[in-house]
Amino acid sequence: MKEKWLMAQGAWEEIKPRITTALESGFDCVLVDRDNIDRVRELGKIRVACFGGERGNEDILVVGKDGEGDGTVALPKDPKSSLDGALARSIAGSKAAYVVIAGKRYEEFAVEMGRMVDYLLVIGTDWKVIPLENMIAGLQGSAVKIISGVKTAEEAALALTTLEKGSAGVLLDSPDPSEIKRVMAAVEQSEKGRVELISAKVTAVRPVGMGDRVCVDTASMMTFGEGMLIGSQAKGFFLVHSESEDSPYVASRPFRVNAGAVHAYIRVGEKTRYLSELKSGDEVTIVSKEGLARPAIVGRAKIEKRPMMLIEAEASGQRINTLLQNAETIKLVSPDGLPRAVTDLKVGDEVLVHLEESARHFGMKIEESIVEK
Repeated sequence: MKEKWLMAQGAWEEIKPRITTALESGFDCVLVDRDNIDRVRELGKIRVACFGGERGNEDILVVGKDGEGDGTVALPKDPKSSLDGALARSIAGSKAAYVVIAGKRYEEFAVEMGRMVDYLLVIGTDWKVIPLENMIAGLQGSAVKIISGVKTAEEAALALTTLEKGSAGVLLDSPDPSEIKRVMAAVEQSEKGRVELISAKVTAVRPVGMGDRVCVDTASMMTFGEGMLIGSQAKGFFLVHSESEDSPYVASRPFRVNAGAVHAYIRVGEKTRYLSELKSGDEVTIVSKEGLARPAIVGRAKIEKRPMMLIEAEASGQRINTLLQNAETIKLVSPDGLPRAVTDLKVGDEVLVHLEESARHFGMKIEESIVEK
């Protein structure tokens, strides 16, 4: 997930409202003066970073400000070979480097710094995209996370999608607490992936007896057309609709997907997991009828014995199946985007599914022939 940092330096009474808003919005880190570290921790649990040359009680020490990183001290003549002496020692004791990209040499310097730290905070001057593209490319394969300095949600959206991958996060420097909310929305939008959904024709629907099924309750609200991708085989997943609709039998539970039997796979990002292993705090992926995907956190996974129904379908020459609870509130999604109760399904009906090209091993895609029946 993308990281959200807040720059909050200055008098405590001025920055406190912004820090409170960042905490409430789900920001990951706040960059403050050393004198305010303990005050931040009194407000809530969040990582705290500060500038400096020596370690203290901060979570992340950031070097570069009032030094080579912002032009206060001249850059080494050769950024690729001259990171030594006091600068190298200060970097070795830190987790993050701060560089203002004032020109090509600073861009090169940032790449070299990025190979020595966990976080690289890059602040643009008159640039928008190209230097960030170069740094992302230059540090490809490195473990460093590039955090782009931004002043608005629009700049955040641009930074998070540069070269498709985008930066690992943003550092917001704005006196407006409302901008924090807008940046959070931009981050959430950037994290929405896209999953290809196609129509599959139902080939079998039949009760199969009792089984252990899993309800996945999330810490997020789902809307009409959203659910999760579930399947008995890693090659194919049904879009199982959330319980976001009221019914004559039970009130809506828009945080829940009654997902299926314990053995089934759930697609999480680019991987799969078994429904049986989900627990509170895990991440899952919510998918819309349009194929937009977003992350959510599991609040509870509830396993109970229920009558189960086998659903089989065929798409693009592949047959897939899954087991779902035999109940009116359990729904798949038809190609027109409407939820369809499994109790109403008939052979010949069409539902939305996602097919995989590769097999899976411990949830990872592999090029291997695997037969699942």
